[in-house]
Formats: sequence, structure tokens, C-alpha cells
Amino acid sequence: MLFGNPSLLTRIAIGKGVGFVLGVIGFFMLPWLWPDVPMELRVGFLFWYATVGAMIAVFGVVTWHPVLHLSMPWWFRAPLIGAWMNLLIVLIAHTDLSTMMMVGFGADSMLNSAYWLVLEGALVGLLIGYLCTKFGGEGKATVDVMSKPE
Repeated sequence: MLFGNPSLLTRIAIGKGVGFVLGVIGFFMLPWLWPDVPMELRVGFLFWYATVGAMIAVFGVVTWHPVLHLSMPWWFRAPLIGAWMNLLIVLIAHTDLSTMMMVGFGADSMLNSAYWLVLEGALVGLLIGYLCTKFGGEGKATVDVMSKPE
């Protein structure tokens, strides 16, 4: 059963779906925050969160860190990946994102830093990780379903 629980394909479908929905919300909200937002940035946000959702979904297989010998439950793993991915996008597009935050929230606001998007990535990761785990399971069992029977 490819789309059951546990299933890696279910996790990926949910992760990409939720990420895409959040990307669509971002696509339409960006002009509200920054009226002169470039279309490339809007389309980038649309696909960025679908990619973040897929990454969180795929990493649902990893529930144990072999080097640090630590358990990695979904509520730790998913926000970490979301925050990391958004940190990368902030570092890559810092100028545009800083402008967006400055225009959207004002120069004297506490929220004018682009690094607030790292926290937003953690929250998005938490939501996606919860939904992926609830409906698609986690760990090795998600991959065993896709293995060829012996």
C-alpha cells in the first residue's frame, strides 16, 4: 500500500502539498508586504515551500542521529530543517528579503530583520512535520512499504 500509513510517498505528497499551499499564500501575500516585489521572488517563494515540505517529508525516515546517538522525533527534526532551509534563503537573498521586511513592517519595527524568516521556517516545519507524521508515519517503516517482497 503506497499511500497508507506508514508510507514515504504519503509523507512526500503531504509535505509537498502543504508546502505548495503555504507557497501560494506567500505568493499572494508578498505584494501586501512589499508592493514592488519582483515576480521572480514571488514565484520563488511558491516553489521554495513545496521544496521545504518535500525535504521535511523525506527526512522523516531519519529518527536517530548515528554520530550524536540522539533520538530525532518529528517535533525536533522538522522545525530544524525548516529553520535551516529558511536561513539558507535569507543568506542567499538577504538584500531583497531585508527590503521586503523593512517596507512591510517599517524601519523602526522589531520585525524589520530578514532573519525573522528563520523562525517562520521553524514554524512552517513544525506544521509540515506534524501533518506528515500524523498521516504518513515516520522512520524505517515508511521505506519498508516500498521494498520488494522477498
